[in-house]
Amino acid sequence: MTLPTSDKVLELLYDRPEGFFGLAELAAAAGLDRKRLGAAIAAMRDDGYELESSPAHGLRLVRPVKLNARLIERDLGTRRVGRNVICFDEVDSTNDVAWDSSRQAGCDGLVVLAEFQRKGRGRFGREWLSPPRENILMSVLLADDSALLAHDALTIAAGLAVAEGVEASCGLACELKWPNDVLLDGAKTAGVLVELKGSAGRRHVVIGIGINASASPPADKVDARATCLADRLGHPAERIEVARCVLRRLDERVYLIEKRELAELHTAWLARCGMLNQRVAVLAGGARHVGRVLDVSPLEGLVLCTDDGRTLHFPAKSSTLA
Repeated sequence: MTLPTSDKVLELLYDRPEGFFGLAELAAAAGLDRKRLGAAIAAMRDDGYELESSPAHGLRLVRPVKLNARLIERDLGTRRVGRNVICFDEVDSTNDVAWDSSRQAGCDGLVVLAEFQRKGRGRFGREWLSPPRENILMSVLLADDSALLAHDALTIAAGLAVAEGVEASCGLACELKWPNDVLLDGAKTAGVLVELKGSAGRRHVVIGIGINASASPPADKVDARATCLADRLGHPAERIEVARCVLRRLDERVYLIEKRELAELHTAWLARCGMLNQRVAVLAGGARHVGRVLDVSPLEGLVLCTDDGRTLHFPAKSSTLA
């Protein structure tokens, strides 16, 4: 496929993160004359990319870069997740865009990203807060006509994929908190919202992922301590690389869930969670249950030994920690 000239130039600049590209060198690498190169650079600036010019050194793409579908898709190497990627400046909700896309043929594996959500949502109708162009707001659409993708397994897998992707791209070790929180040093940096619609024969799943890359919500707007990757790194996170790493991990996790190979998912999730044998309170069905955590299962959810000796199973979809 022949890329638009501005995309060729963008890729070349993106692939040189540490330095400038001389204009003559850039034109030759892109296969453009100076006039067409100038037009491509102007188009990039019009599209919101920040470029630094130096008479002595040439041109440099300022980081972090705005979200770009081509940069996320190319050489992604996934089986399924990320077959197609679309990016928007602003939407009501990336999950809503994914659901709208589920009516189209070939939608399986679609990834939707946005720089801003007007009506971003979390679990139980909570609002997901994120300023424009700072974080990763992403939804993955999967066809599941055979009903192989269980809600709890996907919730656990998506949280684990985020933790693994952040570690691979940023070198930051993440912890997990049941059912859907990803933590850095005990503060929430990401969350997952899994939605399922339909029945066997015509069923889709949307996995919504929000990652605080360069900003976290104000303390008075959330009920738990929050942080962002940039705070821990000491510099802005390159969102494109974080998204790519998360999508690769999620693709592998989804593949294993469909194959019913859940043992490694279970072990890997528990290795990042400090909840085993801890005493917690769980809200479910309008009641509060207190007890000791026995397990977190990809298929059975949180397994709790209550203070009165009962063993209860709480699915991620309908329960939360108090």
